[in-house]
Amino acid sequence: MRTAFIQQLSALAAHDDRIWLVCGDLGYSVLEAFADKFPERYLNVGVAEQNMIGVAAGLAMSGKTVFVYSIANFPVMRCFEQIRNDVCYHNLNVKVVAVGGGLAYGSAGYTHHGVEDLAVMSALPNILVAAPSDPIEATAITSILANQAGPAYLRLGKAGEPIVHTVAPDVQLGKAIQVADGNDMTIISIGGMLGTVLKASELLRHKGIKARVLSMPFLIPLDIQAIQNAADQTKIILTVEEHGPGGLGPAVAEVLAVYGLPVAFKSLRLSGTPVRISGTQETLRGTQGLSPEGISRAAENLTALRATND
Repeated sequence: MRTAFIQQLSALAAHDDRIWLVCGDLGYSVLEAFADKFPERYLNVGVAEQNMIGVAAGLAMSGKTVFVYSIANFPVMRCFEQIRNDVCYHNLNVKVVAVGGGLAYGSAGYTHHGVEDLAVMSALPNILVAAPSDPIEATAITSILANQAGPAYLRLGKAGEPIVHTVAPDVQLGKAIQVADGNDMTIISIGGMLGTVLKASELLRHKGIKARVLSMPFLIPLDIQAIQNAADQTKIILTVEEHGPGGLGPAVAEVLAVYGLPVAFKSLRLSGTPVRISGTQETLRGTQGLSPEGISRAAENLTALRATND
């Protein structure tokens, strides 16, 4: 995803001299595609992420569209006060990009696990929050954010994520993307879990459960209509995310509660307890029930619960 992001940002910058990229001493072998073409619009501020946000805010106040880039928690947790007070309060055109969301930096431990970011960023004012599922979505969302005034947060994977969409999707601001059709239940995925969710949906089909699969690339603004349609048409909703409490699941649950939609609902997510073991992203996901088999089991249990209650 990060390669798709930087390629698209470079393409956009070639036609828009307001676009800047600011990073915190990383991105080597990735950011050169931008830095070499636009050295006058590229800044490496060093290991000083809070200062990075301040610099970006100043550039934005002079009319620039600024993308700031760092690993997982470093541009979010370390800079939260600066994002809140310098960027969001003033509604500035700064886009915070975190690479390695979720458990992508699995072997580096909890310091590098981006598992609270969607919750804390979505609590801020004036902000868009996006988490693409694959490089195709990442490319499209980069363009959307570059052309949308105001603060934004973009959560990317680390590297090497496969293209999930077999047909290029119509990515629109605040809209879900239907990836698979089904009327027995709906699985809503955000971020890099989509490929795993699709594998789970195949396991479910072999068991006679046809799941509608939605990619929800924007947490803010959220596609309320897609959630309402899923509730009305399938009566069962499972959300899946590589994130702890406060992400997609509660956002969908709030829609269901506010609109009084009677559905069987479950949020499948990280437990909220720090993952203390070391391992690959796939291994750590599996310990949290976020494997194809784990998602399939959760979906089966939810459909069984619905059938019992009916």
